[in-house]
Amino acid sequence: MYALNYHRAASTSEAATILSAASDGKFVAGGQTLIPTMKQRLASPSDLVDLTRIPGLAGIEVSADTVRIGATARHYDVASSAAVAQAIPALASLAAGIGDPAVRYQGTIGGSIANNDPAADYPAAVLGLDATVTTSKRTIAAAEFFQGLFTTALDDGEIITAISFPIPAKAAYVKFPNPASRYAMTGVFVAKMRDGSVRVAVTGAGASGVFRASAIEAALGQHWSPEAAGSGAVSPDGLLSDIHGTAEYRANLISVGAKRAVAAA
Repeated sequence: MYALNYHRAASTSEAATILSAASDGKFVAGGQTLIPTMKQRLASPSDLVDLTRIPGLAGIEVSADTVRIGATARHYDVASSAAVAQAIPALASLAAGIGDPAVRYQGTIGGSIANNDPAADYPAAVLGLDATVTTSKRTIAAAEFFQGLFTTALDDGEIITAISFPIPAKAAYVKFPNPASRYAMTGVFVAKMRDGSVRVAVTGAGASGVFRASAIEAALGQHWSPEAAGSGAVSPDGLLSDIHGTAEYRANLISVGAKRAVAAA
């Protein structure tokens, strides 16, 4: 590590002000991506602005139609919430499968989606449930938020404050984790919304990050069943191919994951 300035912000406006005055500042919450990157000397920010003590950013609120999760809520908080488990069991299950206990006790939902790692789990839930991201400046629809590898719609100094998930009629998430990192080689989130629409979001497989599987959505819209989920053709075009699996392998994982997710839902 190296010398830097650490700041503990008391409000989002104070955090933005501190960041704007820094030569190369970074927001930090759980630090599960930033701190390891700094240890490897792949990042060397001049200032870290801690968001975890800002009042109101860590709560979980469940209403008749929505689960609202504060940005600094930890994965463990979501996984262990009885209210979340009752309203959207798939979301609690997803959080319980992130990383290992050390990661779940420190990592935050806001940090995860702000980083937008192409193999992260939460982006699949955000896009799969058509969630709304609330920031210190505005609200952003899920379809507009994720814009490519490690890229989002957030402006400089803009801070995620909460994510609001519509409660679906049924949903499930199935992940094929890398056995070493536990990141998703492919993760599939399926949801049947209360209006009858079907959404299927895939993480870990897209060369450009999280995306919706339109062919599977169309098949499930005609008939909600594991067999229908498996009948939606998944093209390997545009999928990630690396040492862990080819694009063709990931295309098959998407199909299998969708079938298992519908069965679980």
